[in-house]
Amino acid sequence: MSEVKQKANLAKGASKNLVTLTTRQKNYALNIMADALLKHQNQIISANKQDLQIGKENGLSNSLQDRLAINSARIESMSEGLRQIVNLNDPIGEQLEEINRPNGLLIRKIRVPIGVIGMIYEARPNVTVDAAGLSIKTGNAIVLRGGSSALNSNQKIVKVLREALSTTDVPVEAIQLIDDPNRSSVNEMLKLNGLLDVVIPRGGASLIQNVVQNATVPVIETGSGICHTYIDKYAQPEMAGSIAFNAKVQRPSVCNAMETLLIHENFAKEHFQSFAEKYREADVQIKGNNMAKKMVPWIEDASDEDYATEYNDYILNVKIVNNIKEVLNHIDTYGTKHSECIVTENEENANQFLQEVDATSVYHNASTRFTDGFEFGFGAEIGISTQKLHARGPMGLPALTSTKYIIHGTGQIK
Repeated sequence: MSEVKQKANLAKGASKNLVTLTTRQKNYALNIMADALLKHQNQIISANKQDLQIGKENGLSNSLQDRLAINSARIESMSEGLRQIVNLNDPIGEQLEEINRPNGLLIRKIRVPIGVIGMIYEARPNVTVDAAGLSIKTGNAIVLRGGSSALNSNQKIVKVLREALSTTDVPVEAIQLIDDPNRSSVNEMLKLNGLLDVVIPRGGASLIQNVVQNATVPVIETGSGICHTYIDKYAQPEMAGSIAFNAKVQRPSVCNAMETLLIHENFAKEHFQSFAEKYREADVQIKGNNMAKKMVPWIEDASDEDYATEYNDYILNVKIVNNIKEVLNHIDTYGTKHSECIVTENEENANQFLQEVDATSVYHNASTRFTDGFEFGFGAEIGISTQKLHARGPMGLPALTSTKYIIHGTGQIK
């Protein structure tokens, strides 16, 4: 039996025990896991340094190295994420609906675990912790398949988490990590109907498309983040500059970072040059359309391919536009339905943008960097769904549940 199938079977067995656990038992386990991460952080950081060194030798980009890197602050954030999950309401058993039928049947609709979740992701070891924590709180077992670039980090993190679970009522087998770095292990996971109940891909466009196109197991599709910020002609300049700079520069390697800045021509005439200089000081490479280049000659040309690229790096497209209709058309053409922002003091324009833009998260006067389970108060997230079925946007605890109808009778027959 292959490693993938063996570990999926172990997770399946664990899922049957997870269903019976109380909220208190699950929360206790999550707190123990959070403690263990802090206690063993030096070992985790040491393993991560191995991955970073291998990544540098293999030419891993700076943005991917940033996603891969673990330090004390990031481990503290992982630990805090688990504790936030503890403080959230347990959705399992929550009654969503009650129906009293004329024949006396009482029908209750409640939340239940999905079962076994397959998580396929790249580069970011914090996903290992988030996915494990959210799964345990919702009574799910999880099979993790991280990217080869983070293999040492993930192995150490999972070892720490499983050792922590060994002192709790949560079965150790509830967390499984696939060690095989070959793509064949991903393809095998995609066909494990009957063992995996759902697969969630989290990473670049090629990974997600491979999963969506080849899986026979149901998929919750997460999407790449070609995110836009539109600065309207009625924007407050200081606010607009702060939001647009934060959305690109604060952490460009993540999916909610801005890739294209759209600026109304009237606003751009007065402010784009100063914005561009600030980006240049932050080592951001700027590409722009003809109108943008006329205002700031030193920027590069932006192509249709550029507008369709998720850089995850210090590269920014700028497009000067004439009206909000042009903005909406551009986002509809190049957006990935992730996160979009308008900066304006005009209520009519803001409402039009918020209503007509099709994305999981649409912002008015706030950075797209807030599209995140932690920032939304979910404690952590297992991904950001850009599809419209089952779950959409940052996926916290409710997204990892299904439903069951419980029917109470007094002898009714049909």
